[in-house]
Amino acid sequence: MSTRLTINRTNGNVPKTLQGEDHITGFVAYLPDAETPASFKTDRVQPLSTIDAAEAAGITADATSWAVRVLHYHLSEIYRTNPAVSLYVGIFAKPTGASDAYSFAELKTVQNFAGGRIRQIGVWCGDRNMSADDIVTLQGIGDTLEDQAAELSILYAPKVANIKQITQDAAGIGKSRVSVVIGQAGSGTGATLYKDKGNAAKSSVSGLGTVLGLLSRAKVHQCIAWVRGFPTGINVPAFGDGTLYRDLDKALVEQLDKARYLFFVTQPGQTGSYMNDSHTMDEATSDYAAIESVRTMDKAVRGIRAKVVPDLAGNVYIDPETGKLKSYSVSYLESLANQALEEMERNGELSGYKVAIDPEQKVMSTGRIEFVIENVASPVVRHFNIKIGFSQTV
Repeated sequence: MSTRLTINRTNGNVPKTLQGEDHITGFVAYLPDAETPASFKTDRVQPLSTIDAAEAAGITADATSWAVRVLHYHLSEIYRTNPAVSLYVGIFAKPTGASDAYSFAELKTVQNFAGGRIRQIGVWCGDRNMSADDIVTLQGIGDTLEDQAAELSILYAPKVANIKQITQDAAGIGKSRVSVVIGQAGSGTGATLYKDKGNAAKSSVSGLGTVLGLLSRAKVHQCIAWVRGFPTGINVPAFGDGTLYRDLDKALVEQLDKARYLFFVTQPGQTGSYMNDSHTMDEATSDYAAIESVRTMDKAVRGIRAKVVPDLAGNVYIDPETGKLKSYSVSYLESLANQALEEMERNGELSGYKVAIDPEQKVMSTGRIEFVIENVASPVVRHFNIKIGFSQTV
């Protein structure tokens, strides 16, 4: 036999890396204690940024627990759609009391574990019916974290018992921190898991992992419904009750979109599926009706905070003749805020910005300086209107 060299290439699942922290993500699930992987009974939150790490922690595709198999599916989808994700997974004891026993305080636990660095977090509640009260509670968690300088976006995936009877008025003023995922896969692993549940009161598998992966991969100003940029990889879109998207009446699909839910759709002339939009549960006329608007403003706030906070309790100087702030004090403070926004504009996350400080402010008596900052967004095109017809000449 002649001499020969054979090289077998293997996949080491080496974690990819991304600049910044926009890809840092959390995932929360509630399981009965008997079904919770042993490692999570002592360490409820763990960083798991590869499928190998997740499986080593007991989240496997062949687990006895159906919920653990679903969790493995969601994590696999996150890694598939964003191999460079930085992921924190929290598995907590499922409440056993009344239906209102979910406080969702565990989201704060996961964010605190991550040092406030999580930018988006998913909450899977596949056997808990869709509840408008849950959205209010989750928004309260988001508001609290914002007050603690740990702002994030929340993707909530409840049970969809009947897509034709889902609540149509769950959205409302000020619910910008929460988005509700009601779509799931109608083929592949997601569909198999849904069939495997095998009882009359089925739980929803959800497409939460897919949506969360797309969101973690998107730049803050990008819409996850961008057809060219974010195909879902879900071949047959469906809803959480197993109804296929193609089998649902178009009028009801439009109602679900108007009600501000997130699900998978097809696009004319394109294969596969895409997100219907990037709705938050805020009212449609709000500046924060889309996830990208919330993420962009959050990034601007964090950047400004990081630049300005070191100058708290520092000195500024007053013109002794006019009592106004001296121009160099104003210019210096404006430049601090400008630094963060300039970088965002350079990265295409903003179209422009303006920072202004009124020198007339009475800092001597109040110890307070007010910044007025205006950001110009990088808008998302949600509709194209094309006029076409025949003409004798062109």
